[in-house]
Amino acid sequence: MKPARTETYEHTITGLLAKRADLFNEAIRIRDRLAEIKNDVGALDRVLGTLGYTGDLDAEMPRQKRQVIFGKGELTRAILDELRGADGPMTSREIAQGVIALSGQDARDRKYVSEHTKRVSKALRALRTENVVRSSVDGKGNVMWSLRAMPR
Repeated sequence: MKPARTETYEHTITGLLAKRADLFNEAIRIRDRLAEIKNDVGALDRVLGTLGYTGDLDAEMPRQKRQVIFGKGELTRAILDELRGADGPMTSREIAQGVIALSGQDARDRKYVSEHTKRVSKALRALRTENVVRSSVDGKGNVMWSLRAMPR
């Protein structure tokens, strides 16, 4: 077997860091292009309205495949796991960041975290209705979530 040319893998590390930067830049370009497309669709909708179109624009859209992010009960289990491991009450955003990190996604992506925070908040409200979790408001007005003590 031929020995490695370097002991530190510095060339490999440099290459991987460059590829990582390229992927992040590509993701930014794709996100920007998506925003441009959404703006263009909005402009087309306004023009159609100006020209007198009164039909249902959403009905005219091609059907899109629904993207399933969490399986049945998966988000609820992840939320409860986060709350069980917590030192104290947590905000919906903190819980969402923990769930994202557990799933191996990038918890630094603000838009992704915001989308998940909405899902987590909705699930938490349902869990509160079922008396599984409780909510309280901290001094800053943030809703804090914690597990309800289970009777023995």
